[in-house]
Amino acid sequence: MSGFDNFNTDFYQSSYSVDDQNQGGYGYSNSENPYNKQYGQYDYSQPTGYPSPGMMQPQQPYTGQIFQPTQTYTPSASQSMYSNSFEDEPPLLEELGINFDHIWQKTLTVLHPLKASDGSIMNETDLAGPMVFCLAFGATLLLSGKIQFGYVYGISAIGCLAMYCLLNLMSMTGVSFGCVASVLGYCLLPMIILSSFGVLFSLQGMMGIIITATIIGWCSFSASKIFISALAMDGQQLLVAYPCALLYGVFALISVF
Repeated sequence: MSGFDNFNTDFYQSSYSVDDQNQGGYGYSNSENPYNKQYGQYDYSQPTGYPSPGMMQPQQPYTGQIFQPTQTYTPSASQSMYSNSFEDEPPLLEELGINFDHIWQKTLTVLHPLKASDGSIMNETDLAGPMVFCLAFGATLLLSGKIQFGYVYGISAIGCLAMYCLLNLMSMTGVSFGCVASVLGYCLLPMIILSSFGVLFSLQGMMGIIITATIIGWCSFSASKIFISALAMDGQQLLVAYPCALLYGVFALISVF
């Protein structure tokens, strides 16, 4: 045991004592390095690199209302013009060329052959009404057991093309293909009435022939009247009514047989 005590007393002999903790180490004194001071001896009045709480900028008070925040974003002039353009745009149906008032006026003009037609309205290219009338005509034929949709659209296209060429040769102002298709399509409305009669009874008797002839004259007279008023073709209604009667006669044959 005496040997172990001698070894313990000789192990790591040093002149360092506890009293040296208050002295500066590594060549720095307490006056030069303030971070070496003890916890209670540090002078907080000296300025440091971090801002003190008193030096922070005061926040601006909130001046808005609850649920009504103040507007912090002002749109530019181009964005304001772009947003205002939506309010000035016309309705979607008007952009597509669908005007229910004009459709109703054209329908009344066809239903009343003796009524004067407005040439400015009839000269428009409106295909919404003719498409509906063609579908209705095919639907009434379907109720009679006749699936003739292909014939209806095929004869309509050939008839519109023939009338377009004929009217451009006869009139001084000329006419567009859309206007011809629109007028011929609207004047197909009496033919829908004829095909509806075919659903109820047969049109192959004497009564059916009279009704068919009346409907053909009704359609051709309405179409020729509209063409005369729109193209200013005075005194030529009979010349225009004859090819129209031939076209609507084909539709009548489809309805009867």
